[in-house]
Amino acid sequence: MPHTIFIVEDEREISTVVDMYLQAEGFQTKCFYDGLNVVDSVKNESPSVVLLDLMLPEIDGLTICKEIRKFSDTHIIMTTAKVEEIDRLLGLDIGADDYVCKPYSAKELVSRVKAVVRRLDNRVTSKQNQLVVDPGSQTIKFGDNMVSLTTVEFNLFNLLYSHPNCIYSRQHILDRLYSDYRVISDRTVDSHIRNLRKKLSELETPVELVRSIYGAGYKYETF
Repeated sequence: MPHTIFIVEDEREISTVVDMYLQAEGFQTKCFYDGLNVVDSVKNESPSVVLLDLMLPEIDGLTICKEIRKFSDTHIIMTTAKVEEIDRLLGLDIGADDYVCKPYSAKELVSRVKAVVRRLDNRVTSKQNQLVVDPGSQTIKFGDNMVSLTTVEFNLFNLLYSHPNCIYSRQHILDRLYSDYRVISDRTVDSHIRNLRKKLSELETPVELVRSIYGAGYKYETF
């Protein structure tokens, strides 16, 4: 059954182009040109992805996003032309999974949607390969593969893993991992992330578990 993608965009020309590209890839689509009825439609139809414009007539995108998050974990990609809003979109209280700045490439947007859908499909077809995180042994297992982590690596992974899709800045990570106020540089976080990623790659998961968000920090990528 084809995945359904909601396109919530008041600029009809943009909506038409994105709609055309998504349908060409085999997706079912539904377009909304204002914020009315979006939340109810998500409740009733359970789309796989919602492409949600920030600035909408009637009800704005942030309000819609927060309302959806009260009942659904549907993947939400926010689109915005307001660069100053990026910090808010990346905030932990909004609930968006990703964002794209306008003007954007329709091909890039469709590529992101396809990546999300692949993860959803992998989640369905690979239920036997659940990620197993064991604090006692500081190990992570996926399928037949298992890796052992150092204490710092495990605490770092567990911080991200416990709050999937939330973005943590380097300073936030430092504050959480080093509560004794020792002087630690951002480079230390990058070094631990690099070592952690190298070990996690041995699990051969469908996606890279720890994702770097340019200019913002790191997050755990669900699959």
